[in-house]
Amino acid sequence: MHPPDSPYRVSTDQTFLLADSPSGPDDDVPGKKELRKELKNVVNEISELQRKLYADGRFALLLVFQAMDAAGKDGTIRAVLSGVNPAGCRVSSFKAPSSLELDHDFLWRTTRELPARGIIGVFNRSYYEEVLAVRVQPEFLAAQNLPQHVTGDAEAMWKQRFESICEHEAHLVNNGTRILKFWLNVSRDEQKARFMERLTNPDKYWKFSKSDLSVRQRWDDYMGAYQDTLRATSTDLAPWYAIPANSKPWMRLVIARLVRDQLASLPLAYPEKSTEELSHFDAIRAQLEAD
Repeated sequence: MHPPDSPYRVSTDQTFLLADSPSGPDDDVPGKKELRKELKNVVNEISELQRKLYADGRFALLLVFQAMDAAGKDGTIRAVLSGVNPAGCRVSSFKAPSSLELDHDFLWRTTRELPARGIIGVFNRSYYEEVLAVRVQPEFLAAQNLPQHVTGDAEAMWKQRFESICEHEAHLVNNGTRILKFWLNVSRDEQKARFMERLTNPDKYWKFSKSDLSVRQRWDDYMGAYQDTLRATSTDLAPWYAIPANSKPWMRLVIARLVRDQLASLPLAYPEKSTEELSHFDAIRAQLEAD
């Protein structure tokens, strides 16, 4: 039941260096055609395992996606879960918080969207925005109207939020929700190329926002926040995976394999009928045949 191992898994010793994390695939990665073929096979396996997860009803799986703009979160979620029964999957996207959400603690709005047992839940962005975007752009923190004793010491506040997140995730895991967290590591150059495509391809105009550019201008600040966050919150129970994102086919296959391996590690089983229930099956079949 342990989270799957991977060369992209972030260590728990708080020594993670973003500079050592690759944004491109390994040199020996197969071509796009082969990658897409294997992805299809892995997605089929996920679909079968999801059916058993749903029938078993004792576990949930939460997939957390964080990344800079244009890293490919939406497309990856769609590609990895394309074969999963919609009844057994729930995707929640988190944008700017509403006034109601700002009136509660920072874990409140995501807690309401947690997957029930038997369900694969996906967070497209998450509570981690509270130690990423909110940390880099202080105006977001000001909107939360927190008391002075909380915000007076910024470093202590971020440390406390890291601790709250780790405790929250440990509680979820201890109650049957397995958690995989993916940081899609797209390079600055690749992000620029994808932004340029959005600005020149009419079918992708809708994807671009002026705010994307303002966030990009604070790239180094965001990278520092990501490094601190992954260091502080990659745990044995809920690890981070720093996934190379410059190649979308490779990224999607890596994530799909991790999802499959996590589901396969769970002691899932279809519910069994009792001897008494089975003893009635012959009579029920005969009744249906005569209907």
